Amino acid sequence: MSPAQYSLGGDRGRSAHAKRRRLRTLTHAWQFRRCYDSGKKLVARHAVIFLHAAEEHDGVRVGVVASRKVGGAVKRNRAKRLLREGARRLVSKWNDRHIWVVLVAKASIVEARASEVEDDIERALVAGGELDIE
Repeated sequence: MSPAQYSLGGDRGRSAHAKRRRLRTLTHAWQFRRCYDSGKKLVARHAVIFLHAAEEHDGVRVGVVASRKVGGAVKRNRAKRLLREGARRLVSKWNDRHIWVVLVAKASIVEARASEVEDDIERALVAGGELDIE
């Protein structure tokens, strides 16, 4: 291999993945518990959504959960990826909100496509009055 192939700079290796904005996540158990206990609950076909007004004004934070009811490790990881992707696409619609969102996967998510999950979450949020129709 030539030295040019070992280049450390430039856009090499950068794809659409690197350009996507990273989701801000809920990181502590107490944040999830607060959403469960005092948040608003919305039920969708592939997920249960818990919403809670954020303690600090730091925008939207998202947490994803997939229990063993969803399936083995591979199925749970896929479920969490689908929920994160759906949330990532919807976060831009909550520009000025300060809210914590917990998405809990249901067993039906395993057979769903990413677009179905996103539409399902969006439908539930619109029906619950948490998202405006554009």
